[in-house]
Amino acid sequence: MLKIGVLGAGHLGKIHLKCIRQSGKYDLVGFYDTAKDVAKAVSEEFSIPCFDDMQALIDAVDVVDIVTPTTYHFKCIKAALEHHKHIFVEKPVVATMEEAEALVKLAVGEGVKIQVGHVERFNPAFAGAAPFIDKPKFIEVHRLAEFNPRGTDVPVELDLMIHDIDILLSIVKSEVSHISASGVAIVSPTADIANARIEFANGTVANLTASRLSLKNMRKMRIFQNDAYISVDFLEKSTDIVRLLDNGDPQNPLSVPIDLPNGTHKHLTFERPRCKSVNAIEEELSTFADAINNGTTPVVTLEDGVRALDLAYRIMAAVDESINRVKA
Repeated sequence: MLKIGVLGAGHLGKIHLKCIRQSGKYDLVGFYDTAKDVAKAVSEEFSIPCFDDMQALIDAVDVVDIVTPTTYHFKCIKAALEHHKHIFVEKPVVATMEEAEALVKLAVGEGVKIQVGHVERFNPAFAGAAPFIDKPKFIEVHRLAEFNPRGTDVPVELDLMIHDIDILLSIVKSEVSHISASGVAIVSPTADIANARIEFANGTVANLTASRLSLKNMRKMRIFQNDAYISVDFLEKSTDIVRLLDNGDPQNPLSVPIDLPNGTHKHLTFERPRCKSVNAIEEELSTFADAINNGTTPVVTLEDGVRALDLAYRIMAAVDESINRVKA
């Protein structure tokens, strides 16, 4: 069984500790946190050893799970790489593109697995939709969150929108050709609500909206493609598929024959794939263990994390430009 240690015991770190204990694929050796009072409380709550030194924990494990604030990610990853440890790191992978570029160079030839914690890839709703997604033409996303001061230390693009940026890049197999964006800074120095229109070289267009000042939470993605409409509700963990098929399914009472204006006949079919009831964080940690044990590629690679970060920063630059134009 893989020995694992967690760096960071804040809100998300505690969730990781719980999930690791439940996964059955890791031996949880302990954790490290710079806040001694927090570390002592978490150690007592979970009956898990707390290490006094980060390097001592890294030396004692096979896998390092990094759940620190983003500004410390690069330092922690570098220390783990220097000792040839497998790495799971929460999103965003690092704080800046300069760090991302340096990290890619450091990781070359190390022979270890690195997975980035873009957890929505493991959301049951997305897993249910994935088999139906084929060459999307237009994608509409709303990720709205009620206000929480805990998230305002980073721009909304890195806090919320980056989830959907990663999903977007995983399903659109083309390069980004143009970005236009706008946003508003209300309670923090950076944008609290942002909207981005992303155009791809293959003609796909995506419209992403993220806000951390909403009256209610919403995490929805709508995907339009030839002969299909796919609705993914990440919050409710449900997926709806509407397709135009040449032949209907006689076993499906929601398959309706229709006549199209061009004289052809199709069947309008409604489906709701059954979504597995899983804990997405536990699932991503479990698949990472499988990648290590089986020598396969992690579901969300270091390169995936860097691509998402790069697009997030390009969107941030466009949003900042729009905010400055308004100020002028």
